[in-house]
This record gives sequence, structure tokens and C-alpha cells, in this order.
Amino acid sequence: MKIVMMAAVTALLAGPAMAQTPAPLQVDIPELPTAVADPTCGGKVGLAQQALCVMTTQGAIGALVDTYSEAFRLQNWLAAGGEDNRVVYVRRRAEGGCDGFQMLAFADESRAPGPAEPAWLAFAAIPGDVCAARPAAAATPAPAQ
Repeated sequence: MKIVMMAAVTALLAGPAMAQTPAPLQVDIPELPTAVADPTCGGKVGLAQQALCVMTTQGAIGALVDTYSEAFRLQNWLAAGGEDNRVVYVRRRAEGGCDGFQMLAFADESRAPGPAEPAWLAFAAIPGDVCAARPAAAATPAPAQ
């Protein structure tokens, strides 16, 4: 699994899916022996204010992502998209619409990559109804003839 660090973290922090006041994370993040809670999110203060983070090693992160993904599937969360280092999960609400959250993998870019080097997973809610229809783009008027 390719781990692109700062770009993915920056996207998480700057993305419209993340609010200044984080939405509550409504998913059970199981405690796993290969993951240690890290309230500092690897020293990334902005991320720590918005996400729940766990630390592992670069060598273990792929299996950890698979284990978490299976745990989320058992909670009726569907992997609905993402990128190299981010997975977006959605789950239908009984009253209609969907809740969503994202899992982001990152490491410390200042250190050389290696299987024993630290890596993190950040879990953050996506506020609002992630299944709501997006507003249609305004039509561009035809150029004057």
C-alpha cells in the first residue's frame, strides 16, 4: 500500500468534508493489538483536533486497514470511495440519507520509509448527509452572438 503522507493529511484538513468543529464519529473503532491510540496524531495538531488516530508500523498498516475495513463492514459501513491513502465509508440512516466517515493512512515524511517506521490511521466523521444530492452547477450562459 502506497503511503503518501503530507498531501493526504493536508487534503483531509483542507477538504470541505471536514468542518472546523468536528462531527461526532459514529463508528466503533475496535482496539487492535497492532494499533496504539495516539491523541496527537503523530504531532499533527490540526488533524488531532478533527480525528481519532492510531499508530502502528508501516509494515503492519496494510493488514490493519484490512482488519478495520472488515470490522466496519460488520457494522454495515460500505467502502464507497477514496484515494491511495484514504477510504470513505457510508452507511444508510433509518430515517433516510447517509452518515459517512473517512480513514486516512499517513507516515512521517521526514523519516526514511521502512517496515519498522511509524505510520498512522486517522478516522474522522464527514458532517452532514453524504448521500444528499449535490446542488447542480449553474448553467453557463451561451456567448452573445
